[in-house]
Amino acid sequence: MQTLNYEFPATQVARRAVHIGVVASGDLEILLAPPESGEPPDLATVRVRTSVNGFDTVWHDVLERFFARATLAGRWELNDFGATPGVVNLRLRQAAESATTNGADS
Repeated sequence: MQTLNYEFPATQVARRAVHIGVVASGDLEILLAPPESGEPPDLATVRVRTSVNGFDTVWHDVLERFFARATLAGRWELNDFGATPGVVNLRLRQAAESATTNGADS
């Protein structure tokens, strides 16, 4: 099990907490919470817990690409069980959409 930590600049704050996906083979769970009082409202902090070691560069590249487009501040927790970059991107987009709209959690 490997834990990776990243920070990305953000211009928009998550409106609400969301939970997307599951920790299952080939999938990814994302927990996103808006910044708490005292936390910077212009920063996305990302913690990735993955069962697959040695993909630091791939994680960084996928996350950097996502946060270049979706600059959403908050505490992002990603729990990975072998998700492909395509699944990661899908789950990230689902979490961002859910956190910025008035709909129910997915």
